[in-house]
Amino acid sequence: MLRWEARLHQKNFGALWLPTIWIFFVASRFPGQWLPILGVPLGGGGEAGTTSADGSPLDALFLLVLIVLGINELLRRRLDFNHLRTHSLWVVIFFGYCFLAITWSDFPFVAFKRWIKIIGHPVMALIILTERDRVVALCRVLSRAGFMLLPLSVLFIKYYPQYGRGFDAWSGMATNQGVCLNKNELGYNCLIFCLFFVWNLLMLWKQPKSRRRTEQLAVVLGFIAMTAWLLRMANSATSLACLSLGIGIMVVVAFRWISKRHFGTIVIVTAIVVAILESSLDIYASTLRMLGRDPNLTDRTEVWEDVLAYPINPLLGAGFESFWLGDRLKVLWEKWWWQPNQAHSGYIETYINLGFAGLAILVGWIISAFKKSQKELLTDFDFGRFRMAFLFAMLFYNYTEAAFKGVHFMWTMFHIISMDYPPRARALAAAPSAPPEREAASNAVRA
Repeated sequence: MLRWEARLHQKNFGALWLPTIWIFFVASRFPGQWLPILGVPLGGGGEAGTTSADGSPLDALFLLVLIVLGINELLRRRLDFNHLRTHSLWVVIFFGYCFLAITWSDFPFVAFKRWIKIIGHPVMALIILTERDRVVALCRVLSRAGFMLLPLSVLFIKYYPQYGRGFDAWSGMATNQGVCLNKNELGYNCLIFCLFFVWNLLMLWKQPKSRRRTEQLAVVLGFIAMTAWLLRMANSATSLACLSLGIGIMVVVAFRWISKRHFGTIVIVTAIVVAILESSLDIYASTLRMLGRDPNLTDRTEVWEDVLAYPINPLLGAGFESFWLGDRLKVLWEKWWWQPNQAHSGYIETYINLGFAGLAILVGWIISAFKKSQKELLTDFDFGRFRMAFLFAMLFYNYTEAAFKGVHFMWTMFHIISMDYPPRARALAAAPSAPPEREAASNAVRA
């Protein structure tokens, strides 16, 4: 599939292998977790000195090398930081605030190392966004990653159950995780890749009939079927619901009677109607029961109560990614036998680490991403509909899972759809290998 994808292009986007490699490991397992599978023993039978606070030195070094190579590539492209401040101001503010939040953490060195790791998200996003055609670049990265991760997940589940399957912590029943570490991770991988391939299908459908189009349609439909099977095997209700929402957004925004210019007003009115229906009909609990889930979200609501009751500075939080460390972790683990290491809500997770100040910055960033997506619907509809669909899917996903944190695949994708780099600056910064025009509609996607 990688060879087939490469033949669709006149030239190879060599630098795009950096975000591809980043996504491959972030969306599956880190190097220290892959090496034992490949038969490379690590001392002590673990991940080379892994601890909950420090992590794996091997993985940290690997991510650091990727980040350094990425920064070097951006410098080679003469990245203009003035454009970055102008078009991605909320990203700059958020990272600056997170850096300040290290100073009031009880574990500043650990927080600093974690801050270095998350720099990889905007670095990899900018490598994609500074290409001459960012849509083609994004499609190449996601198609390459999907071609590797999805078939490997099928392989692990069907033929290598010691790696691709596990057991549920609550029920003890067998679960499927593929190349990931648990079924929820496999679920959000399927959410992202299925949304991507459906987006490609919608673009391909508008193209004139040809042998090339037929071939690409076959590939896209094949991988949609693969992600659907994997999502069924993962049994992740959250990812399924968010995927349905994302696909629904992509379809709805294409209707002519939907005003692209006033889409924000439509969203607000819809939210008010849903809130009224929820207060009278309890739609939320009914939907969860329909999906076969407990309305208390498998103890998540009780964890939220315990986390929010813990005394921290409400304005500033516990410090950047520092809440789940030290005495706080011990207290919560003594109560919860399954030893949570996140709040299972991206918004609560942001609050306990960064306080109301950090949460307000995140909300500002989200609103900025929505406005950019809405504007894109008028200037580049195909990319705009993908940005809008992923934005809504991620916002709802973070209600029951924490993806606004750490080295998380969805966090990388949020940087890609929420950041901008102006077209003229992209033309100057683009790598010499990038062709000047957008190749056909779907590269394997979109070519």
